[in-house]
Amino acid sequence: MSDSIAKTFKRYTVTSALPYANGPIHIGHLAGVYVPADIYVRYLRSKGEDVVFIGGSDEHGVPITIKARREGITPQEVVDKYHGIIKKSFEDFGVSFDIYSRTSNPIHHKTASEFFTKLYDKGEFIEKTSLQYYDEEHQTFLADRYITGTCPHCGFEKAYGDQCENCGTSLNATDLINPKSAISGSVPVMRDTRHWFLPLDKYEPWLREWILESHKDDWKTNVYGQCKSWLDHGLQPRAVTRDLDWGVKVPLKEAEGKVLYVWFDAPIGYISATREWGEQTGKDWEPYWKSADSKLVHFIGKDNIVFHCIVFPGMLKAEGSYILPENVPANEFLNLENDKISTSRNWAVWLHEYLEEFPGKQDVLRYVLTANAPETKDNDFTWRDFQARNNSELLAVFGNFVNRTLVLTQKYFEGKVPATGPVDDYDRQVLAEIAGFPEKIAQSIELYRFREALNELMNLARLGNKYLTETEPWKTFKTQPEQVQTNLNICLQICANLAILGEPFLPFSAAKLNKMLNLDSSKWEKAGSATLLADGHLLGEPELLFERIEDVAIEAQVKKLMDTKKANEAENATSTPAKTVVEFDDFGKIDLRIGTIIAAEKVAKTKKLLKLTIDTGIDKRTVVSGIAEYYEPENIVGQQVTILVNLAPRNLKGIDSQGMILMAEDHDGRLSFVAPTSVMKNGSEVR
Repeated sequence: MSDSIAKTFKRYTVTSALPYANGPIHIGHLAGVYVPADIYVRYLRSKGEDVVFIGGSDEHGVPITIKARREGITPQEVVDKYHGIIKKSFEDFGVSFDIYSRTSNPIHHKTASEFFTKLYDKGEFIEKTSLQYYDEEHQTFLADRYITGTCPHCGFEKAYGDQCENCGTSLNATDLINPKSAISGSVPVMRDTRHWFLPLDKYEPWLREWILESHKDDWKTNVYGQCKSWLDHGLQPRAVTRDLDWGVKVPLKEAEGKVLYVWFDAPIGYISATREWGEQTGKDWEPYWKSADSKLVHFIGKDNIVFHCIVFPGMLKAEGSYILPENVPANEFLNLENDKISTSRNWAVWLHEYLEEFPGKQDVLRYVLTANAPETKDNDFTWRDFQARNNSELLAVFGNFVNRTLVLTQKYFEGKVPATGPVDDYDRQVLAEIAGFPEKIAQSIELYRFREALNELMNLARLGNKYLTETEPWKTFKTQPEQVQTNLNICLQICANLAILGEPFLPFSAAKLNKMLNLDSSKWEKAGSATLLADGHLLGEPELLFERIEDVAIEAQVKKLMDTKKANEAENATSTPAKTVVEFDDFGKIDLRIGTIIAAEKVAKTKKLLKLTIDTGIDKRTVVSGIAEYYEPENIVGQQVTILVNLAPRNLKGIDSQGMILMAEDHDGRLSFVAPTSVMKNGSEVR
């Protein structure tokens, strides 16, 4: 066990990444940050530890202002809307924050301003003037996200000034080819602007020692590796202010019209939220951030590693009075149905929608996201796997064992815990195994291996299932009733242990199981015991702990995603380039008329062809058209069409086709008639 785990702490400060309040929460956020953080905190509370769990919405920064501009509302209206959605989703999902705050709160602005001022007064900042893009039409400096242009790496024409969303390359706004202002569409100019920078290079030697030496054994390899890469490339001063009208105002007279850069102000949100929690509870918040016997842990996704392992610690070191994180157990990314989760493409499973569409199944999603957590590499969420894990694991193993145990106890012992009878070697073996599970699960949790910890919990359920199946109390009750007492007593003790050990992972199911066992929730220290339920203890009514998820529910979710994919393809579809230029005289040879279909039938032995009879106003003629996959013959009789009447006849499947009707083809191959918007006389010329 590493030194960090072996150390004892008086209290714990656990933070989870502050989600941007410009959209709801999706399963990628949950798998990467909030489910593992909640498991860890619930485990600590079960152990009786003093822990504060901090969350909140990040409500500043350019993504908020972009959202506001697109929707024609104020940034405050944007954050008010999404903060409410996010906060309620977390509450309904059972993420047990001690406080869920927001960076637009006055206490945060005060805390962030004080933090900046202390560093400023200590002379920690470098003041520099640099060139930045400026929109002359709107008379404003442009943040990187407000500049679009062509990516110099892949040629994507809608790349942002900080990143190309097509190839994923990080960019500077000056890298873009043909840059334009995303606000006005005009070409921006370069102007001087003054900003304050945190000299991270000053702290590089200390950071190298603190990370690469002190934490080489206890930080996850993906976290350590990314930090080492950044440090090996050399750190540079980083601007802590920017030209923007939304955010924490820079508390300097000479910084009018500037705010704190969101990367600087957001992590201070952890501190301001803890201060707010202290005010609400009457507790002293400072020991949680300033005492050496406090353990600080940041739960984040891999895109935030640099900020939480290098930048924020650099800020804390510069300030001088705060503790540093003991660990930053960042996860990799979760993909969805073999594609990267993307909020802009709506390729996501949104938490608030899941809670509506799968009511009462919070623990199913918690289980699947933990069992398939991207702890060491990117992983994939699929709806079929979601269904399989619920039906084959939660229902068939965990739920089935609990249900069989309680139903048999109800049947044979009137719902009362039977006293233990004779104990054989198999019984003693099972009891010994039960005693070992709390330590195994605890060690995995403390190493931030939540997937491994959950598997151990399921191994306890598997042990119970195997024991119940092999002892077969339903067969031996009449001949060996005392042995059945022992068997069911042990099974019930396993159920009680599952309730304690399962609470961090499956809190709703644990509460339901405790109700069925007629127990109050117990602390971790009691787990492993074979006497959690006293002889004669009256149980509650048995009910199903989990339900089968049917194909129809999964098919609806898959269809929802496929519809999203089609909508994205339609939105991003590009038109076929124009054909070679023709002379007007050539175009004038074409004779297009309005006609009406007066008869239609399928052409035998073909899938695509319809035989149409068309009244052209000139004559009634036969045309063979490849539209059978899109239209039924009986539904298009009476349809007006545009027909090329002077096309040379062509024999198709033994039928002379005398002309061609005009159809428009969408990006997905769907065909539509090119026809007048109101009924016209057959034979009318199209000019």
